[in-house]
Amino acid sequence: MRVWYNRTFSSVNAAIKLIREADSEGRFTIIHSNANRHAPAARLAHEFQVEPTGLKGDAYVDWCLAFCREHRIDIFVPGREATTLAAEHARFADIKTRVLSAAPPAQLKRIHDKADFYAETVLPEAPVAAFRRFETLAQFDAAYAELRPRHAKLCVKPAHGIYGLGFAIVDEERSSAALLMKGVEYHIGYQDLRRGLGELESFDTMLLMEFLDGPEYSVDCVGDHGRLVSAVVRRKLPQAGSGQLIDMRQDILDATARLCADYQLNGVFNAQFREGGGRPRLLEINPRMSGGIGMACLAGPNLPYIALRGFAEGYEGLEIPTPRHGMRVAEVSVATELA
Repeated sequence: MRVWYNRTFSSVNAAIKLIREADSEGRFTIIHSNANRHAPAARLAHEFQVEPTGLKGDAYVDWCLAFCREHRIDIFVPGREATTLAAEHARFADIKTRVLSAAPPAQLKRIHDKADFYAETVLPEAPVAAFRRFETLAQFDAAYAELRPRHAKLCVKPAHGIYGLGFAIVDEERSSAALLMKGVEYHIGYQDLRRGLGELESFDTMLLMEFLDGPEYSVDCVGDHGRLVSAVVRRKLPQAGSGQLIDMRQDILDATARLCADYQLNGVFNAQFREGGGRPRLLEINPRMSGGIGMACLAGPNLPYIALRGFAEGYEGLEIPTPRHGMRVAEVSVATELA
């Protein structure tokens, strides 16, 4: 089978490597496309093609359809424009290409809008933190007045964002300059934040939230249209350089299974939790492979291969190892020459 991974996050590098290591019988030919011909995945895939730049929405979908015809793609695993492509399965089916989307289009749209996602997600096992959305200084002030008496510390983040960009803990004691001088990351001075918001004529939707100060958990998963097939829970350790711990907490696994069912998650996805008040609280769903997918797979299950093999041929009879609880894992970068 010819399988195409288009331009996406750097986690595709680990995914292609893991699939090729597990595919001892040569079931899959992996094709990767990227606008950057020096992308690491270009050397890991069986075949590499350069993507055009500047295409979005319908124009990109049309290019993907033409690519699948030309390169005889059996399975397409989209990264770029994944939500748009999730609505076009029928057009790809007409040319005999199956699209492995992480969720239906409406669910993907909700997952990417954290304000909507938090408002609509009911998860008793790991409820979301208290939050309020704001788009003006007046709304921020009202939200702060409501939340601050009930929570020791608050934080802000954008309703749409990745990699934690835009996240900051609100510091009522120190200015942003003082925080900068002390090298304190991911913090912003309260008065500086208010002043900056007041100077903006408009800004995208932001969230003011209860800050959760417990350990963070990242769960790398495989779903089968809402059924949780496999999951590996990684606990992020606080000391730099100490790695992460495979911590198969049942309450987090139960919460992840409910999320998988509620959002009809499929293929490889990731869920993020953080402890607060002695129990896990939901942070987000990433409808794609996480940056730590390689660490999760060290615990036993080769998640990208399981997802691809299950989607291609069904999960019946597919051997899925039990993760090694208590294992400590880390990633070590290796220098290499680019061709």
